[in-house]
Amino acid sequence: MIRLLLSDDHPVVRAGIRALLESEADLQVVAEAATAEDAVRLAAASDVDLVLMDLQFPGAMQGAEATRRIRSHAAAPRVLVLTNYDTDADILGAIEAGASGYLLKDAPPAELVAAVRAAAVGESALAPAVSSRLDASMASGDRLTVREAEVLSLVADGRSNRDIGRELFLSEATVKSHLVHIFTKLGVGSRTAAVARARELGAIRAG
Repeated sequence: MIRLLLSDDHPVVRAGIRALLESEADLQVVAEAATAEDAVRLAAASDVDLVLMDLQFPGAMQGAEATRRIRSHAAAPRVLVLTNYDTDADILGAIEAGASGYLLKDAPPAELVAAVRAAAVGESALAPAVSSRLDASMASGDRLTVREAEVLSLVADGRSNRDIGRELFLSEATVKSHLVHIFTKLGVGSRTAAVARARELGAIRAG
């Protein structure tokens, strides 16, 4: 039996996923979390094999950070990201945080069930579209690192270099250095152009 923790802030989404998964004889949902903080707490306190993790939550902590914290413990459960977001920054951030798989919420039910079974035993469980996106991103010379994507996402929010530094615990000089690298990779000369180009490439969320 594969024991599951569902982490999503939408009760209707959790109910739908639970109904789908529990129609399978070898899958059992043993806990649900509506916040990233609850997901971390329940993953440590419950006897679960796999956490299904959304990326967007209300509050300060998001899914990638929750994944990182869950996976930092010994004998931690595996994590399968199940989200609506498919930007390079989201995918790379989740994989670097330790997720075993990444699936979009519009995946066919059979694909979700297969991904759950694969991720629970530590196999890679990437949606075909996500896998293709990841391969293309890794091969591209203009791929932003996770940190660069974080900086540029805050630029897109209208944040100053000083604000970005405070948010990410970086010096202003380091923020400026990241921006220079970003401009070079994207072939642009301004913050506005960098944001537009990154959104066009799917490197950061559209807004």
